[in-house]
Amino acid sequence: MEETFRTITAAEFAALDHSQYTLVDLREPDELVVSSIPGAINIPFSKFATKLDDVPKDKPVIVYCRVGDFSEQIAEILADRGYNVSHVEGGYNAYRKLVAGGEPEKVPAAQKEREFIDAKGLKCPGPIVKVADYLREKPEGTAIHVEATEDAFYSDIQIWCERTGNRLDSISFTDGVIRADITKRAAPKAAAQTAEQNDKTFVVFSGDLDKTIAAFIMANGAAAMGRKVTIFFTFWGLNILRRPKKVKVKKPFVEKMFGFMMPRGTKKLGLSRMNMGGMGAKMIRSIMKSKGVSSLEELIESAKAHGVRLVACQMSMDIMGIHKEELIDGVELGGVSTFLGSGEQSDMSLFI
Repeated sequence: MEETFRTITAAEFAALDHSQYTLVDLREPDELVVSSIPGAINIPFSKFATKLDDVPKDKPVIVYCRVGDFSEQIAEILADRGYNVSHVEGGYNAYRKLVAGGEPEKVPAAQKEREFIDAKGLKCPGPIVKVADYLREKPEGTAIHVEATEDAFYSDIQIWCERTGNRLDSISFTDGVIRADITKRAAPKAAAQTAEQNDKTFVVFSGDLDKTIAAFIMANGAAAMGRKVTIFFTFWGLNILRRPKKVKVKKPFVEKMFGFMMPRGTKKLGLSRMNMGGMGAKMIRSIMKSKGVSSLEELIESAKAHGVRLVACQMSMDIMGIHKEELIDGVELGGVSTFLGSGEQSDMSLFI
């Protein structure tokens, strides 16, 4: 399909009379501190979807980012909306090198004075958990520089700082690496009071592997934000909490049959879709391992280590013939009042 926008070189961009164009700089605000083009409108790529209407149509538009990858995507979007738009090949780095004769911008020297957290290669919720664990016992004013390669971290770390009271000094996303500078701050008193009402409660009714993984990813993320998390397991969800090895417990015939037919522990859980007799679950686990995603068993251990409360529904256990001795360590028993009490202190209750 023929492009509806133009691609111009850095040399062509430098030769233009910029006053005759609307220049849109897609870089993050912290990048503009080092260098910028006078008169350009700064609309960060991460916020462009909500700022699209801020781009005027009275002049031809030229968009540019750091290296030219994001600007091409934005140029296509603007062209579809009727803009006369071009994007700069190679981005601001190519332009700066051309007009200033210098090298592309480097990481500021002040950044080297920060404590370095390497979260590259970690998958959600790994990067956030690593940052939270590192700062938890550090004094106020501790400054860190974090680098991660998971795209979701760009949004996650901004929300995490906002909700925990820590200060995000700068953030950028270049060459596939997200770089964030953070200074530990005590949460404002109002935020601390609000946090007391921001508990999270999850009801895990399903015993499906994919749904369980999602529940524990969210639980770990919430715990990293300093929230109290309760996961209430009922009916088929109780199978997640069963020990993988058979436990000798005296049971009547019906309970024995239930125990025989139900999966024992996380390694036996199937998928909600495309399980294929267990092959689907094995494939998902294999893909997770190859992508560096924590296994369900690792997510559960991480959740317990970060204070996530695991509650097994006593009534469901009685119906399904599951005894306390058959459950993994760290599980407590509870009933409807336990769930409701947790839910009333939560701003989010999810049924999974």
